[in-house]
Amino acid sequence: MRKLKFHEKKLVKKANFLEWKREGGHREPAVMRRYLLTGRDDYKKYNGLCRTVQKLVNILKQMDPRDPYRIEMTDALIEKLYSMGVTTKRGSLAVCENLSVSSFCRRRLSTILVRLKFAERMKEAVTYIEQGHIRVGPETVTDPAFLVTRNMEDFITWVDTSKIRRKVLQYNDKLDDYDAMN
Repeated sequence: MRKLKFHEKKLVKKANFLEWKREGGHREPAVMRRYLLTGRDDYKKYNGLCRTVQKLVNILKQMDPRDPYRIEMTDALIEKLYSMGVTTKRGSLAVCENLSVSSFCRRRLSTILVRLKFAERMKEAVTYIEQGHIRVGPETVTDPAFLVTRNMEDFITWVDTSKIRRKVLQYNDKLDDYDAMN
């Protein structure tokens, strides 16, 4: 890199390259580290979803509380967020208003694996997923950013051909002789 000229140095002094106004400060890197988000685009998508839900909530709050359309849309929004697992309880619009990026990150497959004790750490869970050891229902999932709904949470298992599944069954003395041949 060439040496900066005097007027270029003056311009660079005024610019802060480490922190931009729109970035949100310290929260983004902390969330990315905690949930092992590999790219900023996942964070931005979740942030955009949160912003969209907050705009919807503000529009619904401005409507008349007894309006049948508002009641129907409020119930639909609350039910959708609850079935996705993003909110912990079916409440009012205040629950939907406090939505954060972390609530979406908690529904990622890697986070669910740690919570269900399939893996001890988040890094292990991401490795298992990327290597193809985990399936959700009949489908093998290789994307750690896969969002797991409340209904799909019960169907997370090891792939039948996984060596880790075999070790777990062997440890629990549940390994079948037929499986040992394969």
